[in-house]
Amino acid sequence: MRAAFPMIGHTQAEARFLAAKDSGRLHHGWIYQGPSGIGKSIFARRIAGLMLGAAATDAADTDKTMQLILSGGHPDLKWVERGLNDKGKLRQDITVDQIRELNQFFSLRPALSGWRVGVVDALDEMNVSGMNALLKTLEEPPNNALLVLISHGTQPILPTIRSRCQVLRLYPLSDDDTNAVLKQQEGDMALAAELAHGRPGYGLELARTGGAKAVQTARTMLRNVRKPTGGVVSAALTSAIVDEGSLRAYTDTLLEWVADKALSEADLARTWLALHEVRANADELNLTPLQTATKLFATLQDGVKAVSA
Repeated sequence: MRAAFPMIGHTQAEARFLAAKDSGRLHHGWIYQGPSGIGKSIFARRIAGLMLGAAATDAADTDKTMQLILSGGHPDLKWVERGLNDKGKLRQDITVDQIRELNQFFSLRPALSGWRVGVVDALDEMNVSGMNALLKTLEEPPNNALLVLISHGTQPILPTIRSRCQVLRLYPLSDDDTNAVLKQQEGDMALAAELAHGRPGYGLELARTGGAKAVQTARTMLRNVRKPTGGVVSAALTSAIVDEGSLRAYTDTLLEWVADKALSEADLARTWLALHEVRANADELNLTPLQTATKLFATLQDGVKAVSA
């Protein structure tokens, strides 16, 4: 039999949650935090299954509770993620109305299991209004209710939310675990493995979108970041704006490069923070993908030149 939600890695994080559950004093609010593409959503579904009556976190896909979760039809599980707008395109944010629906869900009695579980996937895709709406459930938690907030760490979490939750940190996978996850996928996973850096889901996304090209052209630009040629910069910016995944790949490549350099040039840590600020404020400032990519490069170049001066 196959596990409904097979997972490789994160054994320590799961053990910590199970210990809290077995203690009889399980906190009502949890933040599952770690970089994207490491399996936090699968982790959350495994925990939800257990809370709602599955035999174990690795219960088989024949388990009745897990079958309901797999079908998206379990009445005691509310999964909140970005929906489609009137034009059929993915919304920029999880809306405040979606959070109000989540709060209403928690006001109802459990239908099957004795528990209610709500998952927000992810906090990074919420605005301040949505986060404030979450406080209603966190401040007045109903009995036998678990609220899980997934965070990729790309946006700050309101202190009022963080202070009311237990934070469970999940880390990038080892190379062996990453390769084991990718071997379960169809096709040639060599490119995904190269791009993953412990984040198999992220590597898969890049390999299947414009992200791979964005990484390659950004790396070429970074080889001579102080004085890159116009053609190299143009190629990097053009590759960065193909789709949402390519812009994220471009941004992450710049951040990873700066983080690595900051180990020997500590002043570049300020540049790393400045790049994060650009990414965090891009939506609020209504920057186009090209404006965002250009501003990220200019911020990086300014930081590098300041260190060299």
